[in-house]
Amino acid sequence: MKALSYSPDLKGYSKLFRSLGKDERLFPTHVSLFSGLFIFWQRSGYQRPFKISRSGLMATSRIASTATYQKCIKELRDFGYIIYQPSYHPTKASTVDWPENWKVNDTASHVGNSITL
Repeated sequence: MKALSYSPDLKGYSKLFRSLGKDERLFPTHVSLFSGLFIFWQRSGYQRPFKISRSGLMATSRIASTATYQKCIKELRDFGYIIYQPSYHPTKASTVDWPENWKVNDTASHVGNSITL
């Protein structure tokens, strides 16, 4: 039996994922997209940063609307869950990385929603 390959960063990812449930700003589409990002990260061999495609993430996350995808990925970036570098070129992939020290940068303007990890 082949041993499973895993990244030491999985504990950090797990911390981020648990914080999603505590964040009242997020909806199921955010969680679904975040899960899709994990799949893309895993498929990349846990490279950081890793490449993504909008169409692939939308299919994996079961998001049908491009507007919803754009809104959710922007909010995940703005809320500090991901570092997103969009590519505006049709044949070049965008990239995503996880925040430093796996901590959510809670600098977005909102009331009463602090995140403790």
